Amino acid sequence: MAILPTISTSFIIISAILVAIGWYHIIKGNREKHQKVMLWGAGFALAFFLVYASRTVFVGNTSFGGPEELKLAYHLFLFFHITLATTAAVFGIVTLTLAFKQKFAKHRKIGRWTAVIWLLTAPTGVAVYVLLYLLYPGGETKPMIDAIFGL
Repeated sequence: MAILPTISTSFIIISAILVAIGWYHIIKGNREKHQKVMLWGAGFALAFFLVYASRTVFVGNTSFGGPEELKLAYHLFLFFHITLATTAAVFGIVTLTLAFKQKFAKHRKIGRWTAVIWLLTAPTGVAVYVLLYLLYPGGETKPMIDAIFGL
């Protein structure tokens, strides 16, 4: 299961690249390409979330393994990333819903913010991955499913 964080982080990167490409296409007036690429971007973001949520439930979260003096800074950064990611997810759902309902004026307004937030979220997610799995590998915590069922 050690490969799951790498896979899910790859999904974040792919999603952000697709969002950037989709944004480029809509600026150029390529509505059909924009729609296809953005749906793929949303799909990769959803795939990230499913892998992340499954890992959290069945494997557990990874605790920070770095030096004690960096722990507070790491947790503040993690909180910032989680806030960005949650905001991006909510905005993403709203943006997609507006597109499917063909409310393009609102979609365009909110979509710009959604893309910017996601393009900020993705690099912070990569930074969390680098801190947890490359620079300061941490230990595993108890899977949430075990905690729920008292295992």
